[in-house]
Amino acid sequence: MLRNLITSKKARIGIIGLGYVGLPLAIEIATKGFKIIGIDIDKDRVSSINKGVSFISDVESAELKKYVRKNLIRATTEQRQLKHCDIILICVPTPVSVNKEPDLTPVIKSTHWIRDNLRANQLVILKSTTYPETTDRVLLPILEESGLKVGRDFFLAFCPERIDPGNKRYGVANTPVIIGGVTKKCTRLAAFFYKQFVDEVHPVSSPRAAEMTKLLENTFRNVNIALVNEFAQLCERMGGINIWEVIEAARTKPFGFMPFYPGPGVGGHCIPIDPYYLSWKAREYDFHTVFIELSARINEEMPYFAVNKTIEVLSRSGVCPNKAKVLILGMAFKRDISDLRHSPAIKVFQIIESRVGQVKYHDPHLPEIDVDHRKIRSVKLTPREIKKYDIVLIMTDHSAYDYEMIVKNARLIVDTRNAVKDGPRVFKLGAGIS
Repeated sequence: MLRNLITSKKARIGIIGLGYVGLPLAIEIATKGFKIIGIDIDKDRVSSINKGVSFISDVESAELKKYVRKNLIRATTEQRQLKHCDIILICVPTPVSVNKEPDLTPVIKSTHWIRDNLRANQLVILKSTTYPETTDRVLLPILEESGLKVGRDFFLAFCPERIDPGNKRYGVANTPVIIGGVTKKCTRLAAFFYKQFVDEVHPVSSPRAAEMTKLLENTFRNVNIALVNEFAQLCERMGGINIWEVIEAARTKPFGFMPFYPGPGVGGHCIPIDPYYLSWKAREYDFHTVFIELSARINEEMPYFAVNKTIEVLSRSGVCPNKAKVLILGMAFKRDISDLRHSPAIKVFQIIESRVGQVKYHDPHLPEIDVDHRKIRSVKLTPREIKKYDIVLIMTDHSAYDYEMIVKNARLIVDTRNAVKDGPRVFKLGAGIS
């Protein structure tokens, strides 16, 4: 019955969580003619969506408004609307606690909502990144409290999100999807649904395999960034070696090497978080992911490394750090987006603020940010403004920046992203200070 509803585009889709994962997903599903009910606890977000106003860079307001007007996308705070949905996708955050332990509260809360509205022939898909065994050991027992049986009365699968904020080449439709159902029928049904709007679907044997796949992907990136960050620190210590030159030379090898680049830390919701989900679960099996945890620590130390380099450049240039004025360029965790989640630039701002006279920021995508519960506004980036500061710290290499203008007017520059050309007043992360 559900398969027929999917084929006819009459299946009603529920998406819990309308953020960086849920909203782009809703748009893509709506392009195929499905009706979506989005559920979010943020009243302002719900109101914005229903007005057709997007709050993330990957979704244009005009596109969102088009589907809202067609009555294909509707947002609400009422979880009871889930009983009207044939397919429910969970796209909520999976953060860690202050002690770096998984916090599944949003996922569990969403699952309780679904349980209270569960009916026959519904398909539930968890998309939030998590540790292996979450789908079958956390979600499944809660859902079966309804009295319904998985694989017979309702269907459950894990399909990890693979969204890359700001990526113009790969979006929801052309990024292959991994699907692992609790039963074979669950897998087949979830795969059939995704084939309606995604080019390639790759089924795996279980939710655990799908959950581990996601953690492998992100941990692979975290580990390799940590490796090159450690190389960058060594190049700094030795002096006379530029890590950026070394990487460009190494990438000429046509096999056996994949370039990763150093930076002031890792950001976004997944890369900084996922290693801790994996290591926490591993300890349940008396297994310690020493290498993975070490990599996470290296990346977490990079904001401190960037600040220390900035202080050293100031001192060697004859500027008293505690009287210095610092301008940070770019607060988002990566270029050309407005996503602040776990951005190393926020950490750098917090650290350096106590060590210099004044710190300001500019970001073309973030007119205002929250630092320690304080609202701070972006300054205007003009030649006159830049000249006010003793040093410019490039944290995010946004395409909108006029780097020639910045170099021309800045007294000193610390470049953590290799955004500007080498020069006598430019000091790059991983290149040492002569």
